[in-house]
Amino acid sequence: MTTIELRRLGLGDLAAIEAIERRSYPTPWSRSMFAGELAKPSSICLGAFENEDDASRLRGYLIVSRYVDAWHVMNVAVDPDHRGHGVATLLLERLFELTANDERRGYTLEVRVSNVVAIGVYERLGFEARGIRRGYYTDNREDALIMWREAAEST
Repeated sequence: MTTIELRRLGLGDLAAIEAIERRSYPTPWSRSMFAGELAKPSSICLGAFENEDDASRLRGYLIVSRYVDAWHVMNVAVDPDHRGHGVATLLLERLFELTANDERRGYTLEVRVSNVVAIGVYERLGFEARGIRRGYYTDNREDALIMWREAAEST
């Protein structure tokens, strides 16, 4: 039986993060970019770990930076062999839980206009398209859809 554990990422997770990043993106982040985000007190860096046979393996991660008016979802990736099982949704829902008392900040992200699967996930989680960044992606100059979700409502 496998279970998914969500926890904050640390520097010891960098190799696993990089492995998923390289398999997920044509222009992956560098190790130093990840290390910088992990070290920032204003960032939230979460990993989804699958516990199976006494081993814990990273299956996906979420990197978020705090800005004055928004939580900026900088990077979300799920191991290609484990996509379609709700890992990204679990990570984003955990982000919303962790930031639920921060009524001043909404959430924003950019996503490739061609990534209809990710756009669907974000829309199901309450994100709405708010604009386009022309030529945003350096590998092929593809446009990015800017998506926004209003601040979490405190309960």
